[in-house]
Amino acid sequence: MNIKMLGAFAAVALLAACAKPAATGMASGAGATVTSGPAAGSEEDLVANVGDRVFYGFNKTNLSPDATATLSKQAGWLQKFPQVSVLVAGNCDPRGTEEYNLALGQRRADAARDFLVAQGVDGSRIQTISYGKDRPIAQGNDESAWSQDRNAITSVQGHNPQEGMGASS
Repeated sequence: MNIKMLGAFAAVALLAACAKPAATGMASGAGATVTSGPAAGSEEDLVANVGDRVFYGFNKTNLSPDATATLSKQAGWLQKFPQVSVLVAGNCDPRGTEEYNLALGQRRADAARDFLVAQGVDGSRIQTISYGKDRPIAQGNDESAWSQDRNAITSVQGHNPQEGMGASS
């Protein structure tokens, strides 16, 4: 008798488990919204799904293969979200004069922007700025830290969800 009861409970539990929807992070039905993951076209989306920065060698402005791969992804992302404008900020490590690093940071930002434009992104959607050595991202006073500070960082500046989606103004 106990085996039959145990079997019945197991069958009920199995049926109950099958009746529950799987936890997929996706909602369904009228009015359902998906709440997991970053909003499409947001800064968080760019960082999480594409990458927001490229790195440069010491005193260099040329794009490495890794940098062009990241910028190619950024170009595709920007083409997917034509309503988004970005700022590309060029940065340097702390060595060198302020004037030299501001000019170098600008050349780095311009190199990233020029690559995006060459990939078909409208240049009017891309602003550039140089912070020189004023915004280090890595702690330390060695090559490991400095290599992280030599970068161009792309950030979302403007996002109008109504643009590019068939809405009229």
